[in-house]
Amino acid sequence: MNLQLTNKNAIVCGSSAGIGKASAIELASLGANVTLVARNEEKLKNALSELSTNGNQKHDYLIADFSQPIGLKLVLQEATKDKNYHILVNNTGGPKGGPILNADLSEFENAFKQHLQCNHILVQTLAPGMKEDGYGRVINIISTSVKQPIEGLGVSNTIRGAVANWSKTMAAELGPFGITVNNVLPGATATERLTDILHNVAKKINGSYEDAETMMKNVTPARRFAQPEEIAYAVAFLASDAAGFINGINLPVDGGRTKSL
Repeated sequence: MNLQLTNKNAIVCGSSAGIGKASAIELASLGANVTLVARNEEKLKNALSELSTNGNQKHDYLIADFSQPIGLKLVLQEATKDKNYHILVNNTGGPKGGPILNADLSEFENAFKQHLQCNHILVQTLAPGMKEDGYGRVINIISTSVKQPIEGLGVSNTIRGAVANWSKTMAAELGPFGITVNNVLPGATATERLTDILHNVAKKINGSYEDAETMMKNVTPARRFAQPEEIAYAVAFLASDAAGFINGINLPVDGGRTKSL
């Protein structure tokens, strides 16, 4: 099975930490030239230093704030002047938690902008180069809430569902050009976001952080949290030649927690 990504250019969003960073590291280890994207330059520099370099690999980074879609578009237009990208990993930090009934309209607007609009700008900008080279892999990091809404994440559940349907539609349109579009749905993963969620759960149950951690682990058959690199392995596979006939799917990587098929 060919998982090598030599001579492939990849752009990985939200790659200064967590799942995005782990995905960038894995893609680089398979030979891809990786462009990191995030808003914090210091963190980007630190992440860049962790990418493996073999032979002629070249890695770089772009500074972009996904709350400013037009700014992202301008940055991408400059980055694609002399280079086609073959792999896109769409990954953005999730909206804050809370019951959907209490959500302000601005929360939906901001989340829609940072997730769906920015994803769309990225694909629109990179797809011509993918078509030209006859190879494209768009991988969206979403959430298991696409299959089973998560209590207390009302805005996130809503927006993630919109992104999943956007992705499925895009998969059908881009499929004839050798471009696949798939979604990876992480379960509870040991990242900063999970730490924040566990603190909120602890308050809700009037228990300790450890109580919340145990409770969340116990609803997963694997009885543990995923490590970011475990999500990255799924991303890397979908980015490879080996996954060329996999298109338009939602792939849960959740230790069996999601109860739907």
